[in-house]
Amino acid sequence: MKPAFKPLPREFFSRDPRTVSREVLGKVLVRKNRRNPLVARIVEVEAYLGADDAAAHAASGRTARNAVLFGPPGHAYIYFIYGNHYCLNVSCMPDRIPGCILVRALEPLEGMDEMATLRGITLDGTKNLKLLTRGPGRLAEAFGITREQDNGKDLTSAKSDLYIADDGAPPPEVAITKRIGITKSADLPLRYIIAGNNFVSAPRKLA
Repeated sequence: MKPAFKPLPREFFSRDPRTVSREVLGKVLVRKNRRNPLVARIVEVEAYLGADDAAAHAASGRTARNAVLFGPPGHAYIYFIYGNHYCLNVSCMPDRIPGCILVRALEPLEGMDEMATLRGITLDGTKNLKLLTRGPGRLAEAFGITREQDNGKDLTSAKSDLYIADDGAPPPEVAITKRIGITKSADLPLRYIIAGNNFVSAPRKLA
């Protein structure tokens, strides 16, 4: 892992999720471990706006399950969905104001063999490489992300084994679509992708 991979500051996430969504694209998710780190570029996210967004977990108010969304920005909010996979979200907005982004897809950069082991697949070319981290459930599995281990983790801390960093890559071209796989507030253009990136989870008409 490059020494320049320093976590983004908390202030980066203490903003409207739509702004964070646009600017977090091209940054990298890092999982430190005893062997080689896992590193992947963020290529697709969705914004969730809190109390005014019917699709957001915070829409019905604060609960024990979603408390991270109401806490300081820059923390991991992990939930289990469809009874078979975890999703990685990052809290946004100032403390006590809910909002978050959902990380939907990554482009693997380092540690692909270990990601494949965690996913239980064999790498045999570009097709399988795309399967590593294309989609929220796959990327969580590839990074060993679980609610028990990672919920509430500070993604802005260098002491954390899971964080988001800037590796110096130039700002990407951003495209926006409607969110995927939801029924409430489904028409809002709150899905942000790196235009033309092959690791985006699914094509959608641009907003």
